[in-house]
Amino acid sequence: MSDSRTFKTVDIILPLDLSEDENEWRVAVAEKIGIEPGDISDIRLRKHSIDARQNIIKVQLRLEVSLDGSLPVDPELKPDLPSVPAGAKKIIIVGCGPAGMFAALRAIERGFKPIILERGKDASSRRFDLAPLLREGRVIEDSNYCFGEGGAGTFSDGKLYTRATKRGPVRDVYETLVAHGAPYRILTDAHPHIGSNLLPNLVKAIRNSIIEAGGEVHFQTRVDGFIKSSDGDKLLGVRTVTGEEYLGEATILATGHSARDIYKLLQQESIIIEQTPFAVGVRIEHPQPLIDSIQYHFPRDAERPRILPAARYQLATKIDGRGVHSFCMCPGGFIVPAATENDEVVVNGMSLARRDSPYANSGIVVTIDPIDTASFQKEHGVLAGIAFQKDLEVLASQTGGGKQKAPAQRVTDFLKNRLSNDLPPTSYRPGIVSAPLHRLMPRCISGRMQRGLKQFGKSKHGYITYEANLIGFETRTSSPIRIPRNERTCEHVELKGLFPCGEGAGYAGGIVSAALDGMRCADSACS
Repeated sequence: MSDSRTFKTVDIILPLDLSEDENEWRVAVAEKIGIEPGDISDIRLRKHSIDARQNIIKVQLRLEVSLDGSLPVDPELKPDLPSVPAGAKKIIIVGCGPAGMFAALRAIERGFKPIILERGKDASSRRFDLAPLLREGRVIEDSNYCFGEGGAGTFSDGKLYTRATKRGPVRDVYETLVAHGAPYRILTDAHPHIGSNLLPNLVKAIRNSIIEAGGEVHFQTRVDGFIKSSDGDKLLGVRTVTGEEYLGEATILATGHSARDIYKLLQQESIIIEQTPFAVGVRIEHPQPLIDSIQYHFPRDAERPRILPAARYQLATKIDGRGVHSFCMCPGGFIVPAATENDEVVVNGMSLARRDSPYANSGIVVTIDPIDTASFQKEHGVLAGIAFQKDLEVLASQTGGGKQKAPAQRVTDFLKNRLSNDLPPTSYRPGIVSAPLHRLMPRCISGRMQRGLKQFGKSKHGYITYEANLIGFETRTSSPIRIPRNERTCEHVELKGLFPCGEGAGYAGGIVSAALDGMRCADSACS
């Protein structure tokens, strides 16, 4: 702060019923720093989190206070990009997810012209293409929950919480999102979330900023070829399925974890890629009031107070050296079909901003090491992990009977290795079919998952219940492939001009970490 006024940041803890009262904030702050409440001239919330680990729910607040005058006004957050200079050098960006979009924003800031190539459609058109998927079980293979403007996150939740705080300026990512329409509360919530109903307009606003500054965004433009220098050592650009060529100073490959054709193209072009561990499992779905009662320690039939959000949870253990953990937990959410081809079933979770669905769902997944994919390696080589995923996805489709119906089992029956005679209600709109998931999944998954769920049931009393469905399969948690790059420059270890980026390249795991990686790759590509 440049002036002489006195500002302090103070952390306090309040009971839930007092946590929204600014007068109580002042009393608690005054007591903590040894002053009178009347000595506080101004006070502002900076961080908010709920601690429900004990029977008494508490709220942790971080407050900024002034003792002599008003706090400085926070700057208005709005898009503020410079215009791309005439004749600016071009950066080709393949993929319009968070990695690609934030790479484009950073390229503009660095004086370069980004050209984004996206195989799917814009967010508005993409929304219409979800209707046949949900109503008819028919996948439009380049426009679905995985492909299109904004990437896989646009219609699957928008959770922003990340542990990647050392990877870059997380706050800058949040502020950019707010500037383009995200709720201001993501700057203060400990576990920020936007919601699938708000994200489409947000990503459209980012796209408009890119175009207005002088960048380009091309939809329904699928890349199917690389253009190399005569000696094969440098990537000059890419070719699309329609034969168009896009050349630039560098190419940022930000395709997401489901662009399997890109991995095949890399393999065909003898561009080094490598197998990496990933995770596979199911979605577990409970009634949200049950999760609320477990997490908030109140009776099942009690109504959740308005100021409490739908409860979330996080579970993790190790079984025989492999991780078993919850993934992408969606309180008050829905399970959605995330397949990218019509012969497969893939499930994922999402929530709207209000998180007011009567269901809670989460992935329950098991780590898969390359050794687990050995039976696929002779035929598929380094793409064995993708073949492992695909095999499970096709099996799920066949078992469900087609039209995106998914195989399912009560969690209590799964633990007893028996077929469920009937199934609880579900949020999964294409429908579920009773199936022996304990037999369908490889034993390296089902055995560890059974033991992990039993452990979770001991720590979360009531979690293992006949009311909970397991729905298969959750296969797209991360990429089974890593595209190796120089740790310092982010450039591919052999092919100059190629910058593997984000979740699809194996360097991110969510919206914020992908955005940070996009910024980092753009910084290197533009240097």
